[in-house]
Amino acid sequence: MWWSNLFTEMRPSDFLNFSFLPKYATAFVRGIEYTLLLAVFSVLLAVIPALTLALMRLSKNRLVKGISGAYIALFRSTPMLVQLSIIYYGLFYAISLPRVTLLGFVDISRFVPGVVALALNSSAYVAEIFRAGILAVDAGQNEAARSLGLSSWQSMRLVVLPQAIKNVLPALANELVTMVKESSICSVLGMAEMMFAAKTIAGSTGISLAPYTLAALVYFCINYPASKGIEAIERRMRRGDKH
Repeated sequence: MWWSNLFTEMRPSDFLNFSFLPKYATAFVRGIEYTLLLAVFSVLLAVIPALTLALMRLSKNRLVKGISGAYIALFRSTPMLVQLSIIYYGLFYAISLPRVTLLGFVDISRFVPGVVALALNSSAYVAEIFRAGILAVDAGQNEAARSLGLSSWQSMRLVVLPQAIKNVLPALANELVTMVKESSICSVLGMAEMMFAAKTIAGSTGISLAPYTLAALVYFCINYPASKGIEAIERRMRRGDKH
């Protein structure tokens, strides 16, 4: 079978043949920048709808709670690739963004649909993070605020949410790390992030493995230190809460 020949013909050096770097280093760096932009903008855009969804989930109104639950279930139970395709070929086919390039390499007509798709998907997960953070705040805090004459919304906005946001900051940072990895799916639509750069380099040079090896190393070098940093912040916050 053809796939058995693929592995028998491989040499260890194929994984580390970075001879393409002098010519394609710029394309790879651009891919890294594109990946980070996708991740940061997606998570930032997801925060407001996620917080809204979390508050809707905590609502006593069955309809409001049901709409939020349906949204979260839909986006958590369907593949990201399907969501991205529907948004790119459906919603943004109707909107038809102009072909404008920012920073010399970010094509708005592709970048915006990618960010929207990633943000809508992320908001379903971040909403549950916010909901857990709100529920983790002692109920006595809300009762004390209400006894001081604050309305339900004022109590939520001024007392509960500030504490909840502090509780969920490490989880939000973890979502950003996750989004760095998830953004690789945008390569299937020609968005010039890191995996697209690796695929393009592999096709242009005939070096099939090393570009992906380099991409894996870069993902690791971004995400592993970030994860360890988040763990350190969590430990410090827990120590601060004890004092």
